[in-house]
Amino acid sequence: MNYSSILFIALDTHKTFSEVAYCEDRQRAEIKHFGRVNSTKAALSKLARQFTSKYPNHTLHFVYEAGPCGYWIYRLLTSLGHSCYVVAPSLIPKKPGDRVKTDRRDAIKLASCIRNGDLTPIYVPEPEDEAIRDLSRAREACMKDLKAAKYQLKALLLRNHIQCTVKDNWSPKHLRWLTELVLPHPAQQIVLQEYIQTVSERMRRLERLDNELLHHVKRWRYYPVVKAIQAMRGVRLLVAVGVIAELGDLTRFDHPRKLMSYLGLVPSEHTSSDKRKLGAITKSGNHRARRLLVEGAHSYRYAANISTEMQKRQESLGQEIIDIAWQAQLRLCRRYQRLMKRGKHYNVAIAAIAREMIAYIWAIAREVVLSHVVPANRLARVPA
Repeated sequence: MNYSSILFIALDTHKTFSEVAYCEDRQRAEIKHFGRVNSTKAALSKLARQFTSKYPNHTLHFVYEAGPCGYWIYRLLTSLGHSCYVVAPSLIPKKPGDRVKTDRRDAIKLASCIRNGDLTPIYVPEPEDEAIRDLSRAREACMKDLKAAKYQLKALLLRNHIQCTVKDNWSPKHLRWLTELVLPHPAQQIVLQEYIQTVSERMRRLERLDNELLHHVKRWRYYPVVKAIQAMRGVRLLVAVGVIAELGDLTRFDHPRKLMSYLGLVPSEHTSSDKRKLGAITKSGNHRARRLLVEGAHSYRYAANISTEMQKRQESLGQEIIDIAWQAQLRLCRRYQRLMKRGKHYNVAIAAIAREMIAYIWAIAREVVLSHVVPANRLARVPA
């Protein structure tokens, strides 16, 4: 089939409906408002058929903003053979004086921006990749909840001037010691027991999520990459899974500097005339992946060496990956020492190490060959 032009279709998506606007790929083409359609699989499939029938010589390019509704619209439309772009709301150009916001205006603005080339699509993970990411984030949320419960329990003991006599905190012995405490008032005793039960339940929940994460990651298509990047120092299972689950396919970046910029690990800059000023890191992009890298960067404070645990992680890996990991450790350990000798702040040095860590992770990921996903296979997994 021969196509002569492109038809841009903008969707301002919501929970129950989507506002639709469209325009042709011509300089002065009018942007038309189509109307409102339901946010269901059947309604959007019908919308695509209507535009295909009305504009048979056009290719359909859909666009909508990323939001809480997820990526099922993208997966549905791409499985039907159409192009679809998901854009970040924060990257959509906005005029300072524009004070009127309606769904119709948002859809028309999206259509205008995509026609003019002012929008940059974001990376959309596959359904299986998003599932592992949800599991990894659930594990992190559980850890935060557990820490909050522990802090509340310790605060209760501190307010009542009770000092712990067990050195191993939160061990079975420590929990038994907590259950033997008797507070002055019955109401406080109830609070103590509730806190103890909350901590115990969240510890069991964390253990369940750890087991499930390990089980599902081993069946994930990115598991070879997760296993490979654990050859690096400061990158164990949780850090490796978190980084790959958040970033997805690292090979989509043709240079590691683009990946550094994507993670917000590059310094901000303000250059005017002959003055150049560098500031703090931009902190743009995925904050969770950036935090995991910063956590792993702390291990490069010490001299380069291969521990027993790291040796076990490298046993089944190729020699090219092991060489990249060792080269990274030698360079980053030296770089940390040089930065500290130059009087750099500790946090500045760690951010610099994290920035270079992702470059070596990118290099290792390129050594692993993965299978590709066929877009047409997504159709059966899209919710009705």
